[in-house]
Amino acid sequence: MRFIFCCFLFFGATSFLGAQTPVYTTFKDTRVINSHSTETLTKRQLDIRITHRFGDVLGDLGGFSTFYGLETATDVLIGAEYGISDHVMVGVHRAKGGGSLPNGTAGLNQLLNGVAKVRLLQQDIENKKPLSLAILGVVSLSTAEAVDNENLIQHFDVFAHRMAYHTQIIAARKFSDVFSLQASAGYTYRNVVPFADENGIISIGFASRIQMSRVFGLVLDATLPFSESRDTDRGFYPALGIGVEIETGGHVFQINLTNATHIMETSYIPYTTSNWLDGEFRLGFTISRPFNL
Repeated sequence: MRFIFCCFLFFGATSFLGAQTPVYTTFKDTRVINSHSTETLTKRQLDIRITHRFGDVLGDLGGFSTFYGLETATDVLIGAEYGISDHVMVGVHRAKGGGSLPNGTAGLNQLLNGVAKVRLLQQDIENKKPLSLAILGVVSLSTAEAVDNENLIQHFDVFAHRMAYHTQIIAARKFSDVFSLQASAGYTYRNVVPFADENGIISIGFASRIQMSRVFGLVLDATLPFSESRDTDRGFYPALGIGVEIETGGHVFQINLTNATHIMETSYIPYTTSNWLDGEFRLGFTISRPFNL
């Protein structure tokens, strides 16, 4: 909270430095692969999004028997986002969800997700604001039917057990027309967790974009849960992704590979149990189609 308060002070101080020329398209989309970017929609812009994660390409659950994961889906998201102003956006999505722990315990599924993002700072060419800064908030609600087994979190003793939350601060800089770099810190909280798990998880993230041509860009991101309960000895792994963005004029299309089985922060941060080195990565894609209203 102290860091966020200091960011607000910095934003207020720099607002009196005179006119500056903003730096645009640090990233081409409001997301990198798994993680959000500092980008927001412009005022009155509506973005319709479809995101898909297939099954493992290789490993025990992949290979030719599942056509390298194309016959299975670990998560699917459909949603819409809207720019309230050039620096404030909100969104609502439906995601399949359903993360799992190494002991086989399932996480929340059938998720209704609300998203809000505020860009506090936008990098300028004069370098008076050397980076862009944004705050992200995510709320997830499971609409799944409650189960009778009291040992499972899907028993939903109370309505609040259906909820999970994520908040994050994101900083990015566009160093040139070719290269952008981003870092973030986040906190994910689940109201109910399996026995011996922890409700709150701190995470750090990194992302980059490399412009390869006028229409093609290479994107990379990594999210690392900063928690003793989320190490590889316990069967958890950082969410790592690499992808290619294609600008088609009307929309941005992304094809990626990632070991994250799920899409929303409230799912992929606590529930990534797939290991790249074991072939447990999957093909994914995102279609983003903005409309100016």
